[in-house]
Amino acid sequence: MPFTFAILAVLFSWTWFLEQRAPGQAVALVGFLVIALTTWHDARRRTWGLDWRALWPGFWRVLIVTLPAVVLIVAAGAALGTLHDRRDFLGSLIPLAVWGLAQQWVLQTVILAEAQRATSQRTGVWIAAAIFGAVHLPNPFLAAVTFVGALLWCGIYTRYPNILPLAFSHGLGTLAILHAFSPDITGRLRIGLSYLMLDGR
Repeated sequence: MPFTFAILAVLFSWTWFLEQRAPGQAVALVGFLVIALTTWHDARRRTWGLDWRALWPGFWRVLIVTLPAVVLIVAAGAALGTLHDRRDFLGSLIPLAVWGLAQQWVLQTVILAEAQRATSQRTGVWIAAAIFGAVHLPNPFLAAVTFVGALLWCGIYTRYPNILPLAFSHGLGTLAILHAFSPDITGRLRIGLSYLMLDGR
């Protein structure tokens, strides 16, 4: 899994060292390296996660999974008393979906693909989900949510290899979490050293 390990090295360097020490200078370099590694991998394998035959079947499967998940998230927020309004729904959903697209591109076309080549289809899904959750440590909320989300996303992508429905699911799920829970629960969606340096920690 050489590309996976290279991408993880770049991401962990950012979340545990560079983000706090050189945020302005390093963010462009980190983004460039992750994009370059993913592009290199996908060009070699001639796959970009955009099988158009899988778009609509994948979209309907994503809806079947995502909508109940959103309802559960909102219900949990209501039960905890942390449910709150956020203005400009579409204005929030679009950038979250774009950010989700970037994450799904790396997760599905590199991490999942390499994990499945190294093991099997089913085992690879579990390995990819575990890696995706681990990237979000030490935030326990995000690590757990992203692990479960990645299990579902990777399972769907294995059958319907198009990342666009997954980006929509990722964005909608993130928006539901932001509506449902307070920053104290979500850890302000921070990971790595940034999470440990939150006020009160």
